[in-house]
Amino acid sequence: MLNRSRIAGRSLVAAALAATLVTVGLTTPAPASAAVSRAELALRWAPIHYQDVDATGSHALGGRSDYITKVDFDGDLNGRNNWDRAAQAGVSFAAHGYYSVVETSTHWYITYLFFHPRDWTDHPFFETEHENDGEGVLFAIERDGSTYGVLRSAVTVAHSSFYSYTPAGSSWTGGQENVDGTLQLQASPHDSFQHPVTAQEAQGHGLKAYPQYNINGDGIVYYPSTVAETPSDGNDRDVRYQLVDMFAAGGLWAQRANASLFANLGTFAGDTSDTCGSGTFSCSTNSANAPWGWDDGDDLPGRGQIATDPAKLSVEYFTIPGTTSRAYTYNPYASEAAALAAAAKTAPAVVD
Repeated sequence: MLNRSRIAGRSLVAAALAATLVTVGLTTPAPASAAVSRAELALRWAPIHYQDVDATGSHALGGRSDYITKVDFDGDLNGRNNWDRAAQAGVSFAAHGYYSVVETSTHWYITYLFFHPRDWTDHPFFETEHENDGEGVLFAIERDGSTYGVLRSAVTVAHSSFYSYTPAGSSWTGGQENVDGTLQLQASPHDSFQHPVTAQEAQGHGLKAYPQYNINGDGIVYYPSTVAETPSDGNDRDVRYQLVDMFAAGGLWAQRANASLFANLGTFAGDTSDTCGSGTFSCSTNSANAPWGWDDGDDLPGRGQIATDPAKLSVEYFTIPGTTSRAYTYNPYASEAAALAAAAKTAPAVVD
């Protein structure tokens, strides 16, 4: 979708909210001599994230519709009221990102999800919008004996398409899919690490490696941290976001059968209430997806496998030298493998 006019200004407001979904107690990444936890690993490799912001029209909510936040930003787990509640006073746009880690003996695979309450447009012709929006990225980390491993690749989710990237110097090359570009790394002012850099467009929130998407005018730069900050406005260039473990007790994966939050396995529930679709071409229902519902319709991986079976996706997308284990030593998604495969056969086409 097209990016349009923006607003400016900034100040930071730290947010420590008691919410239904559990935010894990992350600490700063471990020093090189210490064993690393999955939470520390996720924090180490979490992307610096550029979010373009559009303040045009009432559906933009002055730019807030492009802020990343939690699924329960409004204090409940009802996916069908998020469009409406985003416009109300008292809801939180404190910055959060979700993650899950699965492991083999040779690699860590970390999936990151960024959630928006609205996928929106201000254009009346041939463009649709919908309640909720969930897009993200998978990073493959080689376990080379160092504390945090070596970043080898990224696959991003932009609506119903995946895009693959490798950082400079990676030993991975294109496989059955061509590599779409170089994954850049940048230093964070909030820790001592170089982080991969991702970016999302305004309105529809497709996600690619920076600068294939970039801030056009006003926008927000989100940095991984141990706290959640709320942007002061749509041009805040230093906002820290806190990570939420999808596998935490009571977390997003544990809520997968919650009919108020999910319309089916891997698809967020959303309807056409309030102003969704007003003044635009249409509003679609049940159109946003959690990582186990992400799908690229014309590529090899099955629905959700970018998160649930990333070792399979990686050997299909990339040519990987050496030994790559396909056997998971840690993968909570595997408990629902049969249900996910069954749901993929009947689930509607991905719209996000």
